[in-house]
Amino acid sequence: MALTKSFRELVQRRVAADAAFAENLLREGVDTMLSGDVETGKAILRDYIKATVGFERLGEATHTPAKSLIRMFGPRGNPQARNLFGVIGYLQKQSGIELRVTPRTR
Repeated sequence: MALTKSFRELVQRRVAADAAFAENLLREGVDTMLSGDVETGKAILRDYIKATVGFERLGEATHTPAKSLIRMFGPRGNPQARNLFGVIGYLQKQSGIELRVTPRTR
């Protein structure tokens, strides 16, 4: 499903204004990817990146061209684990959020 520009702008404004929403968006993007829905996870992370650090700054920090990152998180992108974890590591550092994988309790 394609998101409209106004919805993306709404998400970006909300991330800028609400730190808890921003944290939850980052967590949701990573959790969604880990649960196997890579396409949705990439879309969530793409919105998070646009609303926070931006692809230019992320590219400089990860030594990856911004255009490559944009493609990587695009609908047909297929990020390599090394690049994906580098991005997630940087986003964690920038946000002050520490993500951990834990087993589900039943």
